Amino acid sequence: MGYEKPTPIQQQAIPVILENKDIIACAQTGTGKTAAYILPVINKIIHTDHRHLNTLVIAPTRELAQQIDQQIEGFAYFTGISSIPVYGGGDGATWDVQRKALEQGADIVIATPGRLIALLQGGTVVFDHLKHLILDEADRMLDMGFFDDIVRIISYLPKQRQTLLFSATMPPRIRQLANKILQHPVEINIAVAKPAAGILQQAYMVYDAQKPALLSFLLKTHKWNSVIIFSSTKEMVKKLGAQFERNGLPAKAFHSDLEQSEREEILRAFKSRQLSILIGTDVLSRGIDVEGISAVINYDVPPDPEDYVHRVGRTARAETTGTAITFINDLDQRRFHTIETLIGSNIPKLDLPASLGPGPAYRPEERPKRPFPGRKSYNRGPRRR
Repeated sequence: MGYEKPTPIQQQAIPVILENKDIIACAQTGTGKTAAYILPVINKIIHTDHRHLNTLVIAPTRELAQQIDQQIEGFAYFTGISSIPVYGGGDGATWDVQRKALEQGADIVIATPGRLIALLQGGTVVFDHLKHLILDEADRMLDMGFFDDIVRIISYLPKQRQTLLFSATMPPRIRQLANKILQHPVEINIAVAKPAAGILQQAYMVYDAQKPALLSFLLKTHKWNSVIIFSSTKEMVKKLGAQFERNGLPAKAFHSDLEQSEREEILRAFKSRQLSILIGTDVLSRGIDVEGISAVINYDVPPDPEDYVHRVGRTARAETTGTAITFINDLDQRRFHTIETLIGSNIPKLDLPASLGPGPAYRPEERPKRPFPGRKSYNRGPRRR
């Protein structure tokens, strides 16, 4: 598969996992962590005499669950080891396939919390022989409100097991969860605060009213082959998708209100380059692994500085290059300054095209703190006389 030398997370995690120790690891998407936990688990399963449902991987989104399953399929191709993703959406037939796979005992199950709990409540799924529990993107799961669900799932699992917790950040609630479910864990910390060196990072100071015209200008000027546009709200993702559709541009909005089949079709089209522009929220920033993305555009500044690293990390993967552009309005200046502090560099602020007029000046130290999420922003730009 092209693996010649281990990434830092693989180098540190694989020996510990083979020693059957619990792990709490801080490593972001794109560092090779899936291989870090799956390769040693596959090695253990190969040397197991009696095969049962051996490993449960819990992931926050169906897209990440599918992605992990695809990677396992590649890693385990010549081993006869089976895996199945278990997630919501789909029809009754999908439910039956997932239930039967759990009952009959696939070697590795990759599940989202909600669907797994629904199947567990049926009483026919048994984890008596489970050897490994892996929580991937644990911080994202807690952000999505899955703390109680995870604790509930664990109540169905045997106490004698190996537990591996992977998280991009390490807030107090992750520590709380780790203390609850891990036994004397080994801590591994891979730096997450630096975007890849191959990313050209830029920003524009804009009023909200100028954003649509600036976005259109950038897409027409640069002719990127593959672009992801991020927004912090599902409502804005839908709005941008509708605008692109009206203008006849090859773009699709990706959000949770779509049917599962629609989401899969959009991702398939984007990965195969039939679709050149994808619009989504931060859930997409950790649930998609596509090489060759030319540019990432942050239509607004992400609420969490770490999410900026995840967003821009969709481009310049596998030592390639890419461009990351962020639109900063007046209210987001303090938030963007926090990002610059986190990554340890000042991102260049480019001049707007003359046709758009001037944007706000960048003075983050003078700006008030961003209001709570959900409050309406009245930053509409300069008044017309």
